[in-house]
Amino acid sequence: MVKHTVADYARWKLVFDADGANRQARGSRGGQVFRSADDCNEVVILIEWDLERAREFSRSEEARAKMQDAGVLGPPEFSFLEVIEQLSR
Repeated sequence: MVKHTVADYARWKLVFDADGANRQARGSRGGQVFRSADDCNEVVILIEWDLERAREFSRSEEARAKMQDAGVLGPPEFSFLEVIEQLSR
């Protein structure tokens, strides 16, 4: 899970979408993007990823540069989560 605040959501989304092939090549299996209901520039991304490849990506200079280009404000918050239960409702 990645949480960060961006300067402009529309700008961030363009850069994020353009980087999809790169994330896939580095092991991403897709995910979901959320925005805060109270602040449209607060973004949370849940990405399904092999744990070690996710850690590697989060530490990469490439990822940091891409986030800077996209207008991410401050350091992103990375959390590495494991599914322990799938809820049906």
